[in-house]
Amino acid sequence: MMKRGTRKTRGRWNESKCLMALGASCLAFSTSAFAAEGRFDRILPVSGPVEVVIRTGAGTLTVSGGNESSVHVRATIRAQAGLFSGEEAEKRVRDLEIRPPVEQHGNTITLGGITEPSLQRNISISYDLLVPAATRLKSKTGSGNQTIKGIWGPLEVSAGSGSVTASNIGGIVEASAGSGKIRLEAIEGKVQASTGSGGIEASGIGGGFQASTGSGDVILDQAAAGARVASASGNIALRNVRGPVRAKTAAGSISAEGGGREPWRLETVSGSVSVRVPLDLGFDLHAHSVSGSISTNRPLTLQGTAHHRETTGKAGNGGFLLDVSTVSGNVHIDWLAVSKALSHP
Repeated sequence: MMKRGTRKTRGRWNESKCLMALGASCLAFSTSAFAAEGRFDRILPVSGPVEVVIRTGAGTLTVSGGNESSVHVRATIRAQAGLFSGEEAEKRVRDLEIRPPVEQHGNTITLGGITEPSLQRNISISYDLLVPAATRLKSKTGSGNQTIKGIWGPLEVSAGSGSVTASNIGGIVEASAGSGKIRLEAIEGKVQASTGSGGIEASGIGGGFQASTGSGDVILDQAAAGARVASASGNIALRNVRGPVRAKTAAGSISAEGGGREPWRLETVSGSVSVRVPLDLGFDLHAHSVSGSISTNRPLTLQGTAHHRETTGKAGNGGFLLDVSTVSGNVHIDWLAVSKALSHP
């Protein structure tokens, strides 16, 4: 009769062999992930403002402004190994090279409109575009990073899985990512950004800023027309924001610098709140903490009775409403060494 210890030893050995075999198969897949690769290149003449629409299931996207008389499309096609034989993968890539998914109707250009089912599976197309600055862009990828810069917009961009980076955009930006980070810089219009899982970083926003994350931090440096930010799990950091502010996170801290004439409402369930306001800018403070301390380096004229859970008062002659609350965490108000002129118009 086999001993129990021997049975366990052999069981573990068989399990180890299975894991080794699985690892070897994964390594083989990763080293030959693409069975075939191809490219196509198109120059599409345009005049005046351009609209570009891009849809790709998998692949990266890069769009740059600068070419005023045409849209230059360069694309890389990859057929993934696994479901295809080498010959079949090669055939599908060559079909796309001969009949690329590019359509032009006047100044409207559509990329990625693949209708044949056999060309939609296990195929990725990465696009690199040079477009006129006066371009309106709508792009959507299932999986892949996107980088857009130097166009007037508006810009509407989304990624199922992948990061989104946009800079020097002259109009409104709407950006979303299911799983991935969003980075925005030098956006002249208003911004609406959201992620399911991933952080959002933005700077130099000329209009209003609205952002939400399921899981991820939000960092904003300079917005000219207020900010509205929400995170289910993540920290929020706001600097140089003019206009009304509303920031809320369920699990995370909030830090904010600036002020103005319109209300700032900062709320977290689990985390601390830190606010820095210019020394020469007055405000009306309402601070509340269920489990934590409230402190300030600004002289306050108290209203009512102050205690460790709630403080109401005026800094200077009063001014914008600063409403700060946390359930579990501390609240601290400090001064910021900038002039009032930099805080609000």
